[in-house]
Amino acid sequence: MKKNRTIDNRKLLPCIDWLFFLMLLTVISAITLTLFYRQALASLSNPGTEEYSSDMKAYILEMQGLDSGYDFPYPVFFKLSALFYLFTSPELAVALAAMLLNTLAILLVKYYLNRLLLPIVRNHRDGSIPELLSGILISLSGSALFFISMLFPPKGIYLPGIRFRYIGVFSANPYHNATFLAARPFAVLTFFSFVNLLTIYESGVKTKRNPDGAPLGNYVPFSIFLLIATMTKPSFTIVLVGSAGLIMLYRLFRNRWKTFLPSLQLGLCFLPTFVDLLYQYRGVFVPADGEERGIGFCLGEVWKLYCDNIPLAIGIAIGFPLLTLVFHFRELKRDTLYRFSWQLYLMSLAMAFLLFEKGFRKVDFNFSWGYMYGIFFCHLGSLIVLLRTTLGMLGPAKPTVNTGGRKFLPFLALAAQWLAYLWHVACGISYFCDIFQGGTYY
Repeated sequence: MKKNRTIDNRKLLPCIDWLFFLMLLTVISAITLTLFYRQALASLSNPGTEEYSSDMKAYILEMQGLDSGYDFPYPVFFKLSALFYLFTSPELAVALAAMLLNTLAILLVKYYLNRLLLPIVRNHRDGSIPELLSGILISLSGSALFFISMLFPPKGIYLPGIRFRYIGVFSANPYHNATFLAARPFAVLTFFSFVNLLTIYESGVKTKRNPDGAPLGNYVPFSIFLLIATMTKPSFTIVLVGSAGLIMLYRLFRNRWKTFLPSLQLGLCFLPTFVDLLYQYRGVFVPADGEERGIGFCLGEVWKLYCDNIPLAIGIAIGFPLLTLVFHFRELKRDTLYRFSWQLYLMSLAMAFLLFEKGFRKVDFNFSWGYMYGIFFCHLGSLIVLLRTTLGMLGPAKPTVNTGGRKFLPFLALAAQWLAYLWHVACGISYFCDIFQGGTYY
């Protein structure tokens, strides 16, 4: 009878876990929908004001097929908004599309975190309680990831060289930009799909001649997700393509070209996206009316327009991942996902520091969007490592904490990392509340 009760409990636990998460997700969706709708209304009724400042006016005009004054050669968000526009007002249509896609990203992160982390505690001798608590912890910390922001002090306390709270430092959750949020669920799908491919692509596609290779089904979803992410907003794609290209070249040279064919097969997954990027490039970077267009190179020239202390700006944007890296540095070698999250971040940092768009777009600092994706996925990778270590204390696995030879107790290291994460969350909630009440994002 005891065994049967355990089996019944384990069938019930996922239901309780997901019910709690869906209740949490409903609250988040209602709050974000309210914010996006307020931004949409303010963009039309109070143009030029700082209240609920966002790009919603341009998005609404683009969705209606009117001249917005900007080039948006990525249609997914606008087509979804146009679908809702058949049944409701343009402001609500855009707000609904932004909310649903942002909600989808939270849902996907919950799914992947459960898939990666719950097996750690499922074999615990007590079974039910640790798994339920683990599911709740994953729901809370995973959802909180979508509210973290850069670290900033209370009003009246300023940091040296930091001129703005957001601009020049940047947040993993820019809630004033709907296209960034709209592309994020597809970025999440692309990220996890590529991490999966990193562990298997050198074995090649499974064929009659290579029966031990990776199934073609592992490659196709990645290609599709990357294309959709590009068609929603290309900022993440540029960063991922740069990171993936360097990784593939390194592995190719390390293996002395023995993996050329598998690398070529993986490279073919990028072709649809390259075609779309060329289409977008034609509309955005081709010179018009004598204006200078294209991509230039610099050493933080654009970044310095908004921040006089770039090293400090980097530190307060990724304080939690930096602290986690101190205690889990060895995980970079063992954990493909964690390593790639940092590789993605470093590529995004390099692009933001070294590249800029020529012409009137230069001051827009558009390479910062890719940098913000890097910040988000660096936090995500660090959170997964921290959760795995924490849940390992509930299950049979032992926590892997690199203490550098010092005799720190593991729970003190974990406490420091959780405090750093909660600091980002607290700042993020404060930042979100300010925007929610009509405050400026910068």
